Amino acid sequence: MPYALFTGAACAIAAFAGGRPLVAFLRARKVGKAISSEGPQSHLVKEGTPTMGGLLIVAVVLAGGLAAAVPKDRNVLLPVAVVAVISAVGFFDDLGTLVNRRQREAHARTGMALKLMGFSAVAVVAAWLLYSAIDAPRLLVPHFGAYDIGPAYIIVAFAVIVSMTSAVGVTDGLDMLAGSTCAVAFAAFGAIALVQGQTGVATFSFAVVGSLLGFLWYNAYPARVFMGETGSLALGAALAVVALMTGWWLLAPVIGVVFVAEILADVIQIGYFRLTGGKRFFRMAPLHHHFEKAGWPETTVTARFLAVGVVGALCGVALATLR
Repeated sequence: MPYALFTGAACAIAAFAGGRPLVAFLRARKVGKAISSEGPQSHLVKEGTPTMGGLLIVAVVLAGGLAAAVPKDRNVLLPVAVVAVISAVGFFDDLGTLVNRRQREAHARTGMALKLMGFSAVAVVAAWLLYSAIDAPRLLVPHFGAYDIGPAYIIVAFAVIVSMTSAVGVTDGLDMLAGSTCAVAFAAFGAIALVQGQTGVATFSFAVVGSLLGFLWYNAYPARVFMGETGSLALGAALAVVALMTGWWLLAPVIGVVFVAEILADVIQIGYFRLTGGKRFFRMAPLHHHFEKAGWPETTVTARFLAVGVVGALCGVALATLR
């Protein structure tokens, strides 16, 4: 336990130290995010805020994972590799969100399809490796124990990775929201891994927690930098892989309750809009924008969503340790 926690602390310090020069670099290169006029009007003041801050998170996670987690368990190379590859996919998408680049192909239907294909391909490879090369529990059920679901596990793993990647990406829309809720979720799975004796997985999880805490210093409202999909997609994919490696992917919707609510709101909004010929179920999707439209200040939405995320994480850890 001390090893994993000290790794997290070291990663937090590293991210904090690297944040200032990265923000300065992004600002100097005018890597500013364009804000859609279709969103909440209060967000228009964020126009030009540096994005791709996920580069800081990814760099620290990769360094911490390779230096501290992989020596404990070589299987941790999988989430490390997933972070590296998916962050590259997110980086491409972020290029299309920069000021004066609104028409870039990354945000056309073709570009979005290519992005989905990119992390779907990663999900296929990761699911196969989890099934064939990594001795992870196929399915753990609270109180009832472990079950082997055979080749169906590949389909489940693919679905978990794709859905969680998308869900965290959708959640990244307010200052601190995705970073804080991801930190809570990774801490929960890190605690579960420690209980299981999976020191490598726990160390990787707390390396992510530490990197996020350092990043949040600069992402605190009003944010000096956004993580962008360079960070959010990588975090979602890594969270899914960690959940699968612990065998507790069944608890991912509980521990990641905020992410589930966000992606479901998007799905419901789109489906309702099409079925009713243009009517909206929510004031605006994703869900955090719905509450902003209802009059909640951005900081209130973040604080309340974080509180829900903490409750979900506590319930998830409790269920994972239920005997």
